[in-house]
Amino acid sequence: MAHVNLLPWRVERRKLREREFFGQLGAAFVAGLAFVLLWAFWMGARIDNQNDRNALLQGEIKQLDVKIDKIKELDKVRDQLLARKQIIEQLQADRSQMVHLFDELVKTIPSSVRLTAMKQAGDTMSLDGVAQSNASVAEYMRNIEASQWMGHVDLRSTINSHDASRMPYKFSLSVKLGKPKTDDNGAPAGASTVAAPAHAGSAAPAALPSAPVMTKPAAPAKPESAPVAAAKGGAKA
Repeated sequence: MAHVNLLPWRVERRKLREREFFGQLGAAFVAGLAFVLLWAFWMGARIDNQNDRNALLQGEIKQLDVKIDKIKELDKVRDQLLARKQIIEQLQADRSQMVHLFDELVKTIPSSVRLTAMKQAGDTMSLDGVAQSNASVAEYMRNIEASQWMGHVDLRSTINSHDASRMPYKFSLSVKLGKPKTDDNGAPAGASTVAAPAHAGSAAPAALPSAPVMTKPAAPAKPESAPVAAAKGGAKA
């Protein structure tokens, strides 16, 4: 006898496929959720590791900032010391300049010129004075330009007061100060070199006084005999 299945098999098959689909969907959801959780855990670990590294770097940066601040302070102190050193060196270099400058003023001024005011500002000096004539002022300017410690000179003004004084011309000069060039030995160019005195040990020994010569006294003359003396007397006669 033939077996006939009268149950709705298509409905059962659809339900079976739905169950399989939801099962696969649930499995995929669980797998995806697990993957997301693992990925989140891994990323969290990496973020924590990077935060630790950032914190370490921030600490090192702070230490470097402190060191940089100290270095800046040391640089400031060094700059201040260098500035003081330069000032001291400048003072040491210019210590004898005024002495030479006044000496040159005395040497260069003619007898027909007299200074009334002098002012120095840096490497420039202003000279005010009176002179007998313009020729005297020109001579004074030539003497200044020929000096080793004074250089280029500019005539700012010259006025004839037309008074009865011996020096009626008033003048004003602007002088550029300088320093003489030094030669290889460190002495000013054109300066005469003086030979150093010889050491005592290298000096030639002085001539020793000669010893006194002992001379033998001359023997006394022997008296002549009487006949010989008489004969000599007769011969003289």
